[in-house]
Amino acid sequence: MDIIKEIREKLVSMADEKYRSFHLPLIPSADPESVIGIRTPKLRQYAKELCGRKDKDLFLDDLPHRFYEENNLHAFIIEREKDFLRCVGLVDKFLPHIDNWATCDCLSPKVFKKHPDELLKKAYEWISSSHTYTVRFGIKCLMSFFLDEHFSPEILSIVADIKSEEYYVNMMRAWFFATALAKQYDSTLPLLTGNRLDLWTHNKTIRKAIESYRITNEQKALLRTLTIK
Repeated sequence: MDIIKEIREKLVSMADEKYRSFHLPLIPSADPESVIGIRTPKLRQYAKELCGRKDKDLFLDDLPHRFYEENNLHAFIIEREKDFLRCVGLVDKFLPHIDNWATCDCLSPKVFKKHPDELLKKAYEWISSSHTYTVRFGIKCLMSFFLDEHFSPEILSIVADIKSEEYYVNMMRAWFFATALAKQYDSTLPLLTGNRLDLWTHNKTIRKAIESYRITNEQKALLRTLTIK
């Protein structure tokens, strides 16, 4: 049996109908017929097993996949890749096939943290894409890897200047700025006091920040005054 058929049969055997019913409403952009219903820990464990297979590339090359869980499994295999350039190549090939926020957000390669300079260039390339989830992934990389020791105010401006009508892009922008407020408050606040963001992202950022335990009560009180009615 080839690995593609083997993986598909394995995934179908792992189906959890109750979980599928719970999860479907959370991923409205995904085709319901493509969703099997498998909990993430099981997929991650299966990805770990497959990473030792020499024929796993046959599965990674088999795009587009049929099932939502095949895409998530694909993401979990990629994120275990230890070679940065190979990992980026796999990500570039995979991103155009992502059609929902959950698959996008579950892809977080560990090797990225070791290559900040190269990753920053790729992140800027991804956010320049016309594909919704490629842009979202690029913003997520900036949020995950460039709001701490590799922070630069330029990164805030880059994300602030993204113009999009896509809900899942702007939701990630709001998440990015709310996280930036938690980690780089003094640098991020002027974007809100200066009305640098579009109205929706501005107010959503404030709402998410106010919900965060990492924002102080004093900071939350000020942020509430910046909500635009």
